[in-house]
Amino acid sequence: MNRYDFIYLFDATDANPNGDPDAGNLPRLDPETGQGLATDVMLKRKIRNFVQLTKNEAPGHDIYIKEKAILNHQHGRAYTALESDPKKAKQAERDQAREWMCKNFYDIRTFGAVMTTEVNCGQVRGPVQLSFARSVDRIVTAEHAVTRMAVTTEKEAEKQSGDNRTMGRKFTVPYALYRTHGFINPFLAAQTGFSDADRELLFAALINAFQFDQSAARPAGSMNPRGLIVFEHNSQLGNAPSHKLLEAVTITRKPTVEVPRAFTDYDVTLDESAIPSGVTVHRLI
Repeated sequence: MNRYDFIYLFDATDANPNGDPDAGNLPRLDPETGQGLATDVMLKRKIRNFVQLTKNEAPGHDIYIKEKAILNHQHGRAYTALESDPKKAKQAERDQAREWMCKNFYDIRTFGAVMTTEVNCGQVRGPVQLSFARSVDRIVTAEHAVTRMAVTTEKEAEKQSGDNRTMGRKFTVPYALYRTHGFINPFLAAQTGFSDADRELLFAALINAFQFDQSAARPAGSMNPRGLIVFEHNSQLGNAPSHKLLEAVTITRKPTVEVPRAFTDYDVTLDESAIPSGVTVHRLI
């Protein structure tokens, strides 16, 4: 496998793309610039969910970090398969356990994992890394009052005097276009077994990231992928620095637009002259 760099664009309309639990689930933002943020962890969660949904734990496509998982139990599966005792395992056996985990868990061979816990399967550096997503423009958080026509306990019902309505708050972003950067390290891919098929699955997951992720915070159609621009190098070392390729793509608000409320309010431009020979550009979205 050769080196890959890519740019991923997605937008949010009347949705909360990535609430901050330490701030009452408010949409994340840069306090100095006012730009919206979304973590790499959020995007990796979307990829994991897509793989889990579409592959249904098929061989080689189990998910290590998933809901209700107990990680030491996941590690124990490797030693069970190898018919080895993790408490007595030597370095060679731990190496075998690490290889088993890479082979069987898609997200480990993609993103890596620290598995040096009580049941030790070593540490894996993943070949795929994603940056935080950052909105092109400042965002404004909209706060909405919501009503629930029920209470949780009888004690609450007594306080309400028979009227079981309770009030709550919901936060959304009216509109924001987010940009994130990704990188595939071919040398680490060789170490974890990350294959061309895995790469295609990664891109498919990004293309469909929000298709099966609807929720109260992200209603149907409120979050959508808007661009996936992939720079494929013809060598493992690559043919240009990552930042030069990423800077070749600019996103500007159209001059007639004061307050963006749709993807069509922006122009996405690729400077072809900045792409050197040996780099092929793929527009997957």
